[in-house]
Amino acid sequence: MAQARNYRPDGVGTVTPYLTLKGAPEAIEFYKRAFGAEERMRMPGPDGRIMHANLKIGDSTVYLAEEMMGMKAPTSLGGTPVSMHLYVPDCDATWKQAVAAGAKEKMPLQDMFWGDRYGVLEDPFGHVWAVSTQKEELTPQEMGERGKAAMAKMSQS
Repeated sequence: MAQARNYRPDGVGTVTPYLTLKGAPEAIEFYKRAFGAEERMRMPGPDGRIMHANLKIGDSTVYLAEEMMGMKAPTSLGGTPVSMHLYVPDCDATWKQAVAAGAKEKMPLQDMFWGDRYGVLEDPFGHVWAVSTQKEELTPQEMGERGKAAMAKMSQS
């Protein structure tokens, strides 16, 4: 066994999402179709269910596993308080791809006050994905001014 060269595996960030779900093999295929995920590894447990899988989406790592050891999928809990924020070069193209793969729109794509084109999807496994492309680089002051105007407009509706 070789001594580790780093405190974390190469290509894995210091914070890595770990999705718990029902139907890990189907989820892996969905993430490939929807977001262009690359499957790096899957580890079946003694019962054949996936106890760990490693995917690469863009330049990020996402881990996933079937429900086990007390961890529950959003579909078992009735929803999730967490969303994944996915930056992509062309959110409109990724959006169409994800919807075609089975994602459901929760908030339509639109140009947002903070300079991103942004929308929210729910995948077939109950996980929520914000899909975004940065369109403008704003200063904190510009973003604050636009935010105030957007909130004022929302309160009038």
